[in-house]
Amino acid sequence: MSYEEITLETEEKMEKATSVFSDELKGIRTGRATPGLIENIRVEYYGSPTPLKQISSISVPEPRMLVVKPFDVSVMKNIEKALLKSDLGMTPNSDGKILRLQVPALSEERRKQIVNQVKELAEKAKISIRNIRRDSNKQADQLEKSSEISEDDCKALKEEVQDFTKKFEDKVNEYFDKKQKEILEN
Repeated sequence: MSYEEITLETEEKMEKATSVFSDELKGIRTGRATPGLIENIRVEYYGSPTPLKQISSISVPEPRMLVVKPFDVSVMKNIEKALLKSDLGMTPNSDGKILRLQVPALSEERRKQIVNQVKELAEKAKISIRNIRRDSNKQADQLEKSSEISEDDCKALKEEVQDFTKKFEDKVNEYFDKKQKEILEN
């Protein structure tokens, strides 16, 4: 593996770790309705578990309400079952064509629990980024050991990897701060 390949792979992997964290945040409840809360819930659809967003449209007509309109009305009961099984604490109301979900307000204690949950996810994302850094630094050392790159190039590569690490950890912190603010506001 060359210098350029290591830097490209490192940046790619760190970007992926950050985007996974960002996607996880979408599914965390904040007291405000957002399609991300339910779009990845798996619904039994003709024998296979399918994400809700693939079999219905999800809209937010009011700040605390979600509306789910299935493309195929015959799957309505399965959607209701899947929503009830999920641990969101929301009961769907159906009129036969659409489902309405009222997003309840969060208590202060519950908000703090959710912030701690988000903090744990952020820490996992940072650990993942640091593990990528460790692996990249090992690869740099191996290149230097096998005389494919000079000592100076090895040092420069490690500095570049450290810059990526800082950049993506800052991004994770930014996502965390934004989500924390969103959760704690009423």
